[in-house]
Amino acid sequence: MGTKGGFMGATRRLLADRTANFAVMTALCTPVALALTAFAVDEGALYNERRAAQSIVDIAAITAANNLTNAQQAVLTALSDNGITSVAVQQSGTTIAPTATKAVVQITPGRYTGLTTIATGSRFQAGQLPYNAVQVSLKKQGTLYFAASMMSPPTIGTSAIASAQPQAAFSVGSRLASLNGGVLNALLGSLLGGNISLSVMDYNSLISADIDVLSFTDALATQLHLTGVSYNDVLASKATVGQIATAMANVPGLGNSAKIALQTMASSATNTVKIPLSALLDLGSVGNLGLGQKPPGLTVAASALSMLTAAAGLANGTNQVAVNLGATIPGLLSTTVSIAIGEPPQATPWLAVGELGTVVRTAQTRIKINASVGLGNSNLGGGISLLAVNLPLNVEIAYAEAKLTDISCPTGPSSIQVTIAAQPGVVAAHLANSSATGFADFTRPQTFSDAEIADVSLKLLLINLSLIQINGSSYFNITNMTPTNLTFNATDIANKAIKTVSTRNLTQSLATSLVNNLSLTVNALGLGIDLTALLGTVKPAVVTVLNGVTAPVDSLLYNLLGALGVRVGEADVRVTGATCGRSVLVQ
Repeated sequence: MGTKGGFMGATRRLLADRTANFAVMTALCTPVALALTAFAVDEGALYNERRAAQSIVDIAAITAANNLTNAQQAVLTALSDNGITSVAVQQSGTTIAPTATKAVVQITPGRYTGLTTIATGSRFQAGQLPYNAVQVSLKKQGTLYFAASMMSPPTIGTSAIASAQPQAAFSVGSRLASLNGGVLNALLGSLLGGNISLSVMDYNSLISADIDVLSFTDALATQLHLTGVSYNDVLASKATVGQIATAMANVPGLGNSAKIALQTMASSATNTVKIPLSALLDLGSVGNLGLGQKPPGLTVAASALSMLTAAAGLANGTNQVAVNLGATIPGLLSTTVSIAIGEPPQATPWLAVGELGTVVRTAQTRIKINASVGLGNSNLGGGISLLAVNLPLNVEIAYAEAKLTDISCPTGPSSIQVTIAAQPGVVAAHLANSSATGFADFTRPQTFSDAEIADVSLKLLLINLSLIQINGSSYFNITNMTPTNLTFNATDIANKAIKTVSTRNLTQSLATSLVNNLSLTVNALGLGIDLTALLGTVKPAVVTVLNGVTAPVDSLLYNLLGALGVRVGEADVRVTGATCGRSVLVQ
């Protein structure tokens, strides 16, 4: 009993004894605490490592968005500059696992739309053209300082999307190679519906005057009594050519000569057709700005004459304009001109502010010139006299287009480069009669037939023919359809330089090309006499007479087309402003 009681008592005393129990608990808990501390340190280190990786990916995405045409190299450079030097690039549709020594990056260009009506996760569309954003995704192995012996390093994954909206203001049209005030007055008078009487000096002032397009839109809003609206709201309206000319004249900073010329045109214009302003101008995202606001670093300008004639052409789209120039062209006894102007396809404007992929186009144009040529010495010898020579010239030019294909700023705004892919309109010219119907119908081709090129008389001993018709036709075309890239640097943009691309180099004038290809036949007016031998004498004389007027005819044609914003086998492109935009994180 005593032994048992003593044992039980000792046990109770031992259990009740609290001496040194902290040391025991410490000994038991220390390994667990150390393990938890190690995990906490690793977790904190991984968190900081992920934050650092996210910052680097953000920088890489912003850099790539500023260099959309070379996004991969921009990302790799940004990663290398921030300590991630060993990187594998994962292509779309493949999977690469990161290793202890190599990170994995995936670069996905696409298009970002910041509309609040679109769900946040759907605003970036991978691979959608034209690109204005880049998604950069990075995977790398995290670093474990204490838990490496117990578990594999986790993968750190980060992603960022950055967007930049590079924009350029550009137009496709034509400068006038030379000026003939009488021709331009007659043409613009017909287009505007009034009697225009401006001097060559007036036209020169309009050509050299650049209109600030946003200030013009502000002035036009006043004309149309629109307040508290955006530029796009104004362009969604319609206006007459007279209202457009008045608004142009009210743009601040315009020279006095150009201002007076525009006021003269505005007061003379009787054409009441209201044209949709969106067919004249497209301001892109700039159009969302309120009236009076100006985008930083982006100038939108246009030649006063180009803008006015583009508007006049739209007001007469698909309609025929007839102009009688009389004997105002050197070497021509009489000249009549018919012009038909089609609308640009897909309602494409001639001036636009836009991102990559934006297109501007001229209108399809048909011109018919019927001229009677002065003869000089009409005696060809051998009893043959040249009574008359006619020049029935038909020219059709398909639309020319310019497409914005690249904007880059390799080392900042001063290094900006804008690339425009320009394609001149195809030219087809006929020295022939054209069908009277369908001239202004651009949905079908014209038909042509031999024309009366010359009239001659023949007086021999036994033959006295007072009138013999020499008929004929000729065809000439320019068919090269390859676009040409035009690059505009900061200096070109600041100077608003015009660059021209040709379908091919014309070694001789258009009229000369037609005359030299002329095929003639003799019409004896039903007399049943074979007079083919006459051609040996008549054709050289006719060709000589026609070649004598090819220069003024070409000048007339080029002036007409230049005033309409198109050229024979050429396209003139001008970039008046551009910005690479400020790249920002969007997701």
